[in-house]
This record gives sequence, structure tokens and C-alpha cells, in this order.
Amino acid sequence: MNDSAHYTIGQAAQRSGVSAKMLRHYESLGLLPRVARTDSGYRLYGDKEVHTLRFIRRCRDLGFSMAEIAELVQLWQNRRRQSAQVKRIAQQHIDDLDRRLAEMQAMRRTLQQLVSCCHGDERPDCPILDDLAQQAAPAAGEPHEH
Repeated sequence: MNDSAHYTIGQAAQRSGVSAKMLRHYESLGLLPRVARTDSGYRLYGDKEVHTLRFIRRCRDLGFSMAEIAELVQLWQNRRRQSAQVKRIAQQHIDDLDRRLAEMQAMRRTLQQLVSCCHGDERPDCPILDDLAQQAAPAAGEPHEH
């Protein structure tokens, strides 16, 4: 290992803000290269790996998928990359976030409408449960379960 610092998995986890369990997971996915080991088999991480773990953690914080993170790590480490590739991944992620936000806003509107229709008192009538049951009803031709 060429780095001057050598960290155990616990130290690398603490320095990067990534749990040791996730660190091993990222290593198993190939996001980190195999690291040196002590004679007794303990992994030793350097500053480069800790920096990569911080990069991965930031990607996770922004909601990128593991596949996107793998691609971003490769691009980050490739000095001959084209920024257009990185921008494409980020734009696709924005588009996905916009779609998910629209779906969540639609869910919120529906729930808000149902909540406003419910009296929320001691009576058993509940439009929220009625709607949930109606949407869960089997389509024509499907068997009924009770």
C-alpha cells in the first residue's frame, strides 16, 4: 500500500462516515479495490480508500443508486473521462427524482382529500378505510378472499 496512513476497518469507517458493514458491502460490489491485509488477515485501508468511501457516502446522500454510484466512481477515478457522461447520470437522476416527487405529491393530495372527508370522531364510518378497501377490491374475474 502506497498511502502513508493505514487504518483498520473500524478506523476507516469512522473517518469516512460509512459503517464497517457498508464498507465491506462496497468492497464486495467492487466499488473499492481489494485492500492490503495484515499477517493476521485484518484489512488495512489508506487515505485513498477513505476518500473513495466519502465519495460513495456523498453519492448515497444524494440518492444515487448503487449502479449509478459504481459508474460515478469509475468516472471519478478516470482522468480521461468526459464530463458529459457524469452530467448524463446526474440528469437522469434528477428526472427520476422529479418523477418520484410527482408521484409523492399525488399520493399526498389523495390522502389529504381522504383525511378532509373523514370526521375523525367516535363513529365507525371512515372514508379513508372505504377508499383503501375499494382500491384493494379484486378486479372482475379475480377470486375473492375473505
